[in-house]
Amino acid sequence: MALLDVRNLSVEFKNRRGNLKALDDISLSIEAGEVLGIVGESGAGKSLTSAAVIGLLQAPGYVSAGQILFDGRRIDNLPAEEMNRLRGREIGAIFQDPLTALDPLYSIGQQLVETIQAHLDLNVDDARVRAVELLQETGIPGAAERFYAYPHQLSGGMRQRVVIALAIAANPKLIIADEPTTALDVSIQAQIMLLLKQLGARHGSAVMLVTHDMGVIAEVADRVVVMYAGRIVETGPTREVIHHPRHPYTIGLMNSIPKLSGTAERLQQIDGAMPRLGSIPSGCAFHPRCRQVHERCLRERPETFTAGLSKVACWSVKEEQVAA
Repeated sequence: MALLDVRNLSVEFKNRRGNLKALDDISLSIEAGEVLGIVGESGAGKSLTSAAVIGLLQAPGYVSAGQILFDGRRIDNLPAEEMNRLRGREIGAIFQDPLTALDPLYSIGQQLVETIQAHLDLNVDDARVRAVELLQETGIPGAAERFYAYPHQLSGGMRQRVVIALAIAANPKLIIADEPTTALDVSIQAQIMLLLKQLGARHGSAVMLVTHDMGVIAEVADRVVVMYAGRIVETGPTREVIHHPRHPYTIGLMNSIPKLSGTAERLQQIDGAMPRLGSIPSGCAFHPRCRQVHERCLRERPETFTAGLSKVACWSVKEEQVAA
């Protein structure tokens, strides 16, 4: 049984003109100890998926269809108080901007102790010991002294390590990391991603990694989900999706990444832009930007089918398989 099982999830936003569907029939799962990468352009629905899983959808957004099961238990319909207990204790969250995730008025030690005591039955002294251990585990030098530091006294990379320490304070079964390295420089990004993978393996925690960076996915994810306009277009083992992408959108993402061994003078871009929620095209949402578009793509939403080790939602790929 999967640790996290998202079944046919749809999320809508109410407005004066009606409802806008932001997530449309999303299904994915994560096994214990696995790193699942969710990738796509801004507006694809990646962060919204993670917010729905962790129960942080903000009004007027709401789950309009489907189910979210965590460790065999449905959680999308839990009362707010129960969801608050689950969040932090069994599901940890790491967000992209550590400055907004940390309270500037309290030392990092105070924030860690408060979080630890909220989820674990420890007195203040034991919680302080646990807090220092967490700072050490996340690679913060001089952890005992840093315990008394305030967020503004730390670098961006150090602040993100503190946020990770907060996320793993109660040894959660699932860690949701939403663009955890966006505000950091490249060398620090690599350190943070390696740390996340090591912590997940050490604690046996599953990781849902939300990112727009295929390079990050290639380094740390076991499987990858590619999203476009609130839908999943391709999913499979990371190595398979990266080296043998099937969906035209995934191919476009891969072609836009610079390659050290490549001889091409120019990178290939994906023409056009992500559609707005109120103007998602009929049929395949990607068809206005697709170079393999057929007449069927304009009318019918593609069904998901198996292609090699991956699952793809694309009529062109299906027709190629039938022809072969």
